[in-house]
Amino acid sequence: MSTFRGRLQSLFNNRWLVFVAAMWMQSWAGIGYLFGSISPVIKSSLGYNQRQIAGLGVAKDLGDSVGFLAGTLCEVLPLWAALLVGALQNLIGYGLVWLVVTGRVPALPLWVMCILIFVGNNGETYYNTAALVSCVQNFPKSRGPVVGILKGFAGLSGAIITQIYAIVHTPDHAALIFMLAVGPAMVVIALMFIVRPVGGHKQVRSSDASSFTFVYSVCLLLAAYLMGVMLLEDLVDLSPAVTILLTLILLSVLTVPVAIPVLMTFYPDEPDVARECLLPEHQKEERDGSARPSEVILSEVEDEKPMEVDSLPESERQKRIVQLQARLFQAAAEGAVRVRRRRGPHRGEDFTLLQALIKADFWLLFFSLLLGSGSGLTVIDNLGQMSQSLGYEDTHIFVSMISIWNFLGRIGGGYVSEVIVRDRAYPRPAALAVAQVLMAVGHLCFAVVWPGAMHVGTLLIGLGYGAHWSIVPAAASELFGLKNFGALYNFLTVANPAGSLVFSGVIVSGMYDYEASRQARMHHNSASPLTGASLGEEKSLKCVGTACFFLSSLLMSGFCVVAVIFSSILVYRTKVVYAHLYGIRE
Repeated sequence: MSTFRGRLQSLFNNRWLVFVAAMWMQSWAGIGYLFGSISPVIKSSLGYNQRQIAGLGVAKDLGDSVGFLAGTLCEVLPLWAALLVGALQNLIGYGLVWLVVTGRVPALPLWVMCILIFVGNNGETYYNTAALVSCVQNFPKSRGPVVGILKGFAGLSGAIITQIYAIVHTPDHAALIFMLAVGPAMVVIALMFIVRPVGGHKQVRSSDASSFTFVYSVCLLLAAYLMGVMLLEDLVDLSPAVTILLTLILLSVLTVPVAIPVLMTFYPDEPDVARECLLPEHQKEERDGSARPSEVILSEVEDEKPMEVDSLPESERQKRIVQLQARLFQAAAEGAVRVRRRRGPHRGEDFTLLQALIKADFWLLFFSLLLGSGSGLTVIDNLGQMSQSLGYEDTHIFVSMISIWNFLGRIGGGYVSEVIVRDRAYPRPAALAVAQVLMAVGHLCFAVVWPGAMHVGTLLIGLGYGAHWSIVPAAASELFGLKNFGALYNFLTVANPAGSLVFSGVIVSGMYDYEASRQARMHHNSASPLTGASLGEEKSLKCVGTACFFLSSLLMSGFCVVAVIFSSILVYRTKVVYAHLYGIRE
């Protein structure tokens, strides 16, 4: 009995169990993706017009991205307490929206509804922050795959929740709002004591690579399965029994990864001692007094070494740095040189948010994310109108497709960027630049009228946009440390709605309305006097043809090119940092 109890305790503290629990939690974290599904019932029940619904959408976007409070609470509170706060926000915000929509409480003013949507959606920032903080600390040498997989599940959560909701079979469309209020809160409360740092740097195993391969396989299977189910439900009217069966298969696929921590616990292999010397523990050990002189000398080496040292082969570079450090150490002991005090952390060490805000690298990363992900979110928000303007009737198929490509972009971006940093010791932002090149080409596809260009553009934008959310958080943790990662991550996420607000709310919508007005005037002039006014009025906000998004797509492509330049500058500036993080330890 004592042995079995010990096994259970080991399972509970296994970093892979934390990772799997975080994946399950993220499967319910993307509730903002379902706003398009709940907005029609809100609009019809409360008598809102489209502008009022758009206001609720802005509140939703802000709730998705403004996570300063979540980042702060994840630093000062246990993660379970921060998750509980997020679950309560989720439950209260969407719970009250459900009560208002169903008439159980009196109708509230629009500004109050905006606050409720903001509060309810803001709960997911706690889920994202807690999942990323705990898993990045548990897998400090696999940040790219971990962040990519977790963000991928968040992006796919809309499709997962929709499939689970399909088995309810209720004519009451407001039931989805109730599900968004209760479902994520229940899942998070059930998992909140599991998702936490567990000293994962001490649990490195030789089987970790195969475990990640298995998780990637499950992710690809899940994406393919959901794509197939969506197409099947579109083409065939399925019976309730078949829908329930398909949902049970989906839930079974989601539970498969738990086999990894179970097998590791009951059939353990030997720890990989050679890979246990990981950065976070070294930083903790170097904070004592005995390690401080060596740390200061190392900072002097960074200042005093010749520029050509960085271009030497790795073995020769290490040798020159060791020689220079030894000479500086001896000179300092003899009083020949005076070692300067460090005024702050160096890149690759732990930064506070205020310390990061005065670094050029942080702002390069921020504006690269703003231009890249902001232009991608603009496409996602306007994809229905874009496809309609080009004559496509089934616009929802493009929305479903871009969610799948978004998921695969997050998975693939984490994997590819990890190969770049682990095998080449090359800066992770290089993968970000590649993703932004793909997005620039994708925006050009939307500007042309070639056959299939809409499908290709959806593919490239989805992959590139998704890759941003696996590469940027991992790069931020490498350049600015793990200690305050929650605050840093939540500041960076502000770039997403900021870019969308400018690009979609000002540029794209302004150009669309201008072209729609021009077409309406032309239609009015060519119509008969008896029907011209009514036709012009009816068509005043609808634009048809490639001109609707031609110029705005070219501008979005240009913004992505500027983002590539920012990412390339960041790559150049951080080559030494990544060589130190991943090259010296090879």
